[in-house]
Amino acid sequence: MPITEVEGRRLTLSHLDRVLWPATGTTKAELLHYYATVAAVLLPHTRGRLASFVRTPDGVDGQRFFQKRPPAGTPDWVRTTARVRSSGELMPQVEVNDLATLVWAGNLSCVEIHTPQWTAAVPERADRLVFDLDPGPGTTAVDCCRVALTLRERLAADGITAWAKTSGSKGLHLLAALRGATPDQARAYSRRIAAELERERPAAVVSRMAKADRAGRVFIDWSQNSASKTTAVPYTVRARPHPTVSAPLTWEEVEAAGDPDDLVLTIEDVPARVERDGDLLAGLLEPGAAAPLPR
Repeated sequence: MPITEVEGRRLTLSHLDRVLWPATGTTKAELLHYYATVAAVLLPHTRGRLASFVRTPDGVDGQRFFQKRPPAGTPDWVRTTARVRSSGELMPQVEVNDLATLVWAGNLSCVEIHTPQWTAAVPERADRLVFDLDPGPGTTAVDCCRVALTLRERLAADGITAWAKTSGSKGLHLLAALRGATPDQARAYSRRIAAELERERPAAVVSRMAKADRAGRVFIDWSQNSASKTTAVPYTVRARPHPTVSAPLTWEEVEAAGDPDDLVLTIEDVPARVERDGDLLAGLLEPGAAAPLPR
């Protein structure tokens, strides 16, 4: 097995020719190459946050599992932080803070990376607000874009700036930076805004969890603001039939969306976008971007 050095850390890489995406023949080596290529824009969105992983050791068509605890054999140089679960148990989780950790996780076929809307240092404060726009039967990501534009205007009315990214699955994520809010407050606010949009556009939007209500409408999932929930991070690959990415979009792209296929971005597409545009979500990380929730 090849041994490589990443930022002074020696890593043994295994099964680099293993096909993780049979539909495209995409291998683990290609996954690792992608993550190394986009690390400079991905890591600022994971650094200091507890990571959960979707692992697909036999490829995306095989067994998969969602892993929060550090995998067996986690090196001692991988930073972990323990949090108190609702049960009272103290459970450690990995922080993906550097390139070496990112490559180590990718080598374990940790295809997806998810984090909560708070940092490990201040778990009682939500510094992110997220809306997950999920197209119901009969709708597409283009319909999510139309709802996203309305939602952006509604948030702006409260002094909150939103950024958009694809979910890497079927829909769209809207993100905003917060200050001075608890996860419960962020959850209550997002639920209120989602319900408000449903009242205004009942034929196009639903905010209730019942799947039977989603046909022909976009579901605004506000629940990912709960302290116990996580969201796919910017630039993470998704364990879908193709190696799609949860990729940032410009608002011009959201406004111009007419074909849902144009909103499907893969590990082959995203590096060129990053080289051209840098991190389209860089503004989300600026200290001045954080806004308080309205009283």
